[in-house]
Amino acid sequence: MDATLTKLTKRAITGQAVTGIDALSLWEIGKTRPFELMAAASEIREHFKGKSIILCGIVNAKSGTCTEDCKFCSQSVHYNTDAPVYPLVSSGEIVETARTAAREGAHFFGIVTSGTEISSDEEWKVIYEAVGGIRATGLRPCGSLGMLSKARAQGLKAAGLFRYHHNLETARSYFPNICTTHAYDEDIETIRTAKEAGLSTCCGGIIGLGESMEQRIELALTLKDLDVDCVPVNILSPRAGTPLADMPPLHPLEILATIAIFRFLLPHKDIKLCGGKETNLRQLLPLGIIAGCNSLMTGNYLTTPGRETSLDLEMIRDLGLSASFE
Repeated sequence: MDATLTKLTKRAITGQAVTGIDALSLWEIGKTRPFELMAAASEIREHFKGKSIILCGIVNAKSGTCTEDCKFCSQSVHYNTDAPVYPLVSSGEIVETARTAAREGAHFFGIVTSGTEISSDEEWKVIYEAVGGIRATGLRPCGSLGMLSKARAQGLKAAGLFRYHHNLETARSYFPNICTTHAYDEDIETIRTAKEAGLSTCCGGIIGLGESMEQRIELALTLKDLDVDCVPVNILSPRAGTPLADMPPLHPLEILATIAIFRFLLPHKDIKLCGGKETNLRQLLPLGIIAGCNSLMTGNYLTTPGRETSLDLEMIRDLGLSASFE
C-alpha cells in the first residue's frame, strides 16, 4: 500500500485528525489507484462499524409546492416538472408504509415533507402521531421536516423521534450556486437545534451538482465540525425541468473515491449511500460499501423509484456482511 495511504489509514483508525490537505492527497491517490483507496476506507469502516450495515426507509409524506429554489429539486415551484403534488398524508398512511419497511428489513424510517418548514398545528399533530406509530413497529423514527424551531424539536423528542435529518446539500462556498431562497446558516442552525433537543442528527448532501472535490471535502469538514451522527451521500440524478437537468453524471470511480474520502474524514460516523446510487454506480453499487458506507437508503426515494430491499439484503450478504443496527 502507498506510504501516504498507510499513514492516513492509521491516523483515522487511531483517532488522529485527517485534514483537508490530507484529503486532497487521498484524492490524488484515488485518481490513479481507486481500489487501493477503497480498500483502506473499507478497513476504517470495519474498524469502527464492524460488519453491520444499516438500512433506512423513507416516505414522501408531503410532496411538491416547495418555495425554495434548490436547482436539483423537482418539487420546487420554481420549475416545471412532473413531480407529484399532494398535501400531508395521514398518520395511518405513514405508519402503514413504515410497517412494510419493517417487514422488509429496514432499521430506521423517515418521514419526509417538502417545503421550508411545517407551520400548521394540524400537520404537526399528524407527524407526532406518526412518530409514535413508527416506534410501535420497532423501527427508529426519523424526520426530515425542514427548518426546525426549539419548541418543535423538543416536541419531536417528546413524541419519540430518534433522529432528525436536514441536509446542507453542498459546501458553503458552492451553496449560492444551488439555492438562493435561504441562507446556509439557517440549515446549520436547524441541525444545532435538533442536537440541543437531544435528537440524533443526520446531515449530508448531494454530489455531482457541479462542485469541485475541494468543495466536497469542505462539506465533509463542516459536517465533522457539527458532529452529526449520520452523513447521507446522495448522487445527482438530473430531473427534467430543473436547472441541473443537463448536468453530466459523475464517473462511478469518482463517486467511490468521494465516499472513501468521507470515511477518512468522518471515520466513526454512519455514512449512508442514498439517492442516485443505482443509476450512478450501476454495476459498481456493492463497491459503495467497500468504499466506506455502512448504511443504505433502501426502497423508493421521494419522487423516483429506488430498488427492492431484498436486493440490498442479498448484496449485503454476498459481501459477507449483515444487515443490522447495533
